[in-house]
Amino acid sequence: MDVSRREFLKYAGSSFAMTGLLGSTALTTISKSMAATGMQKIFHATHYGAFNAVVENGILKAVETIDKIDARPTVMLTKGVVERTYHRTRVKYPMVRKSWLENWDKPGQRKPELRNKEPFVRVDWDTALKLVTKEALDVIDKHGNEAIFNSSYGGWSHAGLMRPNVLQGRLFNLIGGTSMTVGDWSGGASQVSLPYIIGDMEVYSAQTAWEQLLDHTEVVVWVGCDPFKNNRIEYRVADHQMYPRWEKIRDKGVRFISINPQYTTTDEWVKIVPNTDVALFSAMAYHVYTNGMQDQAFLDTYTVGADKWLDYITGKEDGVQKTPAWASQFTAIPESKIKELAEIFATKRTQFAGAWSLQRAQHGEMTHWAIINFCALIGNIGKPGEGVGFSWHYGNGGMPQSGASLPVGLSQGKNFTPNICPASRITDMLENPGKEIYYNTNKTTYPKVIKMVYNCGNNLLSHQQDTNRLIKALQSADTFVVHEPWWTASTRWADIVLPTTTTLERNDISSGGTYSNDKIYALKKVVDPVGESLDDFEIFRRMAEMMGVDSQFTETKEYDELLEHAYNQASISKKVPYEEFWERGWVEMEVPEDAHKWVRHGAFRQDPIKNRLHTESGKIEMFCKTIARQNIADCPGIPKFLEAHEYLGNAKAGQVHVVSPHPYWRLHSQMANADSIRNEHYIKDREVCFLNKQDAEERGIKDGDLIEVYNDRGAVVVGAQVSEKIMKGVVSIYEGCWPSLDSKGRCNSGLVNFLTSTQPSSGLSHATSANTCLAYVKKCSDPEPKNKAYEAPEILPLTTLDIPDELVNAERGAERLGAFMANMEPGERMFYERCTVCHGPREPKNFTQNQWKGITQTMFDRAGLEDEERKLVLDFLMENAKDAP
Repeated sequence: MDVSRREFLKYAGSSFAMTGLLGSTALTTISKSMAATGMQKIFHATHYGAFNAVVENGILKAVETIDKIDARPTVMLTKGVVERTYHRTRVKYPMVRKSWLENWDKPGQRKPELRNKEPFVRVDWDTALKLVTKEALDVIDKHGNEAIFNSSYGGWSHAGLMRPNVLQGRLFNLIGGTSMTVGDWSGGASQVSLPYIIGDMEVYSAQTAWEQLLDHTEVVVWVGCDPFKNNRIEYRVADHQMYPRWEKIRDKGVRFISINPQYTTTDEWVKIVPNTDVALFSAMAYHVYTNGMQDQAFLDTYTVGADKWLDYITGKEDGVQKTPAWASQFTAIPESKIKELAEIFATKRTQFAGAWSLQRAQHGEMTHWAIINFCALIGNIGKPGEGVGFSWHYGNGGMPQSGASLPVGLSQGKNFTPNICPASRITDMLENPGKEIYYNTNKTTYPKVIKMVYNCGNNLLSHQQDTNRLIKALQSADTFVVHEPWWTASTRWADIVLPTTTTLERNDISSGGTYSNDKIYALKKVVDPVGESLDDFEIFRRMAEMMGVDSQFTETKEYDELLEHAYNQASISKKVPYEEFWERGWVEMEVPEDAHKWVRHGAFRQDPIKNRLHTESGKIEMFCKTIARQNIADCPGIPKFLEAHEYLGNAKAGQVHVVSPHPYWRLHSQMANADSIRNEHYIKDREVCFLNKQDAEERGIKDGDLIEVYNDRGAVVVGAQVSEKIMKGVVSIYEGCWPSLDSKGRCNSGLVNFLTSTQPSSGLSHATSANTCLAYVKKCSDPEPKNKAYEAPEILPLTTLDIPDELVNAERGAERLGAFMANMEPGERMFYERCTVCHGPREPKNFTQNQWKGITQTMFDRAGLEDEERKLVLDFLMENAKDAP
């Protein structure tokens, strides 16, 4: 049912839609009033925060925020959650693309080139599930399991335990698995490189407790990141608790410096040419070292390879001294400013906060490494309120950690299909079946053929780079299946769309914050499913039932029993029983006093022998033998400034550098269809492009104009926001909007990935290089009138196919089950059942023994393993790690 704008505004402006406290007198009074009018409040939580849903006659009317949980609610929560629940882009029924349905029994004749160019046909659930199940099993029979590609990396679709990518992996792994992605998008380069350099992925690690910054820090440096923007959302449930803490740190007099091509909330903005941060940190290191400001004792005690790195810095290696003057020509930062920054950082108690965006670039592995080496040179790593961290901008990094075990959801189990594809290389994989690649020091090959792409909880067509190239590459697959609540980018190019519920339409459990892990939330069902949508668990359960593997998929438990079982794995369950937790809506776990004193890398600094890092040397590897031994041209054994193939240093006349940061008012593509929020931020219903005033004047562009940004890969029509808060030569377009192609093939909505490149970061990680991108800008003289991205496509009336069960032959799934579940040792079974919940299963051979020792420190806590269980799993990993004897 649609909710009119007038109704929404009526409730949004009423007192119960404003901030409140659980159990407060005011809410008690409101609740009585609501009860008299048939209204009720139901607790729920999302990526955007926890809240009370205000429901009238089964319809969500408003969101009531809760101060005690959420320190700074955003409009994504207060407006967006309601608006998108009943949005016109909801997928209400199972859908099949017209030509695919007409040729459902004729693989190879389904006209994939007509995706996004022809109508969808509504079908019933029985037809849809038979088509999907038959197609999957047919592909496996004819081409093997590797011919199905699981593109559902990430798991960002909702905050609950029952994430669609996990459930998809669980079902398909029961019948032998599929080809799938490895690594991810957010930190794909550093999650591969940094374990060799500093013994941990770092990008997903807890940060020093904020109290240590309050008490000790003099300077905080944001390198490419903006915690005031990106902390608005979380992977699980945002509580925004670092916002008031940052304000306390600010009010204490701490100085904030932002090194960024675009302005962020800060005291001082240092503009830098994108992709040149390594040059800056190398030059600052030169100035520190040649002026005797280094901490030699730290280098001698806690690092290896400093001499080789310093040979590069001083020019002994290549004849080029990395002076501030040298760096200035690349970075556009004046020589004097580079010297000033180096002296500030070397003499003041400085906390560096490095962005993930830095490593989403060509040679992205070099940037975080360069920051680490600089911090090692000045000797501030592991000191209270100092050092380096790469997740201050996300998950409210800095909040003290509870150390408590959390609810444990269903596992994906073991994937018996070995073929992998780095998350950013899907287009390359589709174009080059069977290609041998080198990933994370291992040789691997792409699948020999991909006939089916299965996508759940991931907006693939919005997320991947060089969208035009991806659209063409996907045509090599006969079938593209997508689970989605809305008509997003991926659904527009799909063959079969299965409509899924939002978390508001089912029960689930979540937790938060990302690093504090101090709360568990009951995601209570708020409203009935929209249309005929089903939750992902039920979709896969029905498929499992057809295949005869439902008891293994569900563990013979009902859905709500699985939630209770998951909660009972959390340490708080011993104090607060499940029934009490569910009635309350949320529970808070105590944070130990010591957690407020915790310092990242602090234990290593206190005792580098007892607390050695999980690197080959046990120390910080300023020169890394492991990486150097790979002999990868674009990823050497020390952090070097390597010029990108596209950046302002080699741009042609008229070109600008395009950066694509995370949006302020979306979570990637989520919330793009929240009309009132989009209308407030868009220009003429297009994504905004921030550009410098001088760049605009040179091109005859005024604020509010529609402009065209284009290169050889594609073109987008966007709205110009002319500003002094972005440096000349750089434009910024938020990633994540939904696409809509006009008659000229331009994205008339402004999806930046039509411009970005599939160039990998390096031959080590093959991660994304989205922030390495050049394009031209001009005023758009021929915009087409309507952006259709936020409208539903053409849909033809209901069609039912009478597909006999014997033709589907779904029992083939059960025949495959036994062969894949037998002979698993206890530690192996526990690893695959308990330790691989969120992202794709990490295979033991993906990491060395030392790396597993580092990864399992947090993995075991979150899995809730007892000491004996930890030993069983660790023994299994040591026996099967990449470097196991």
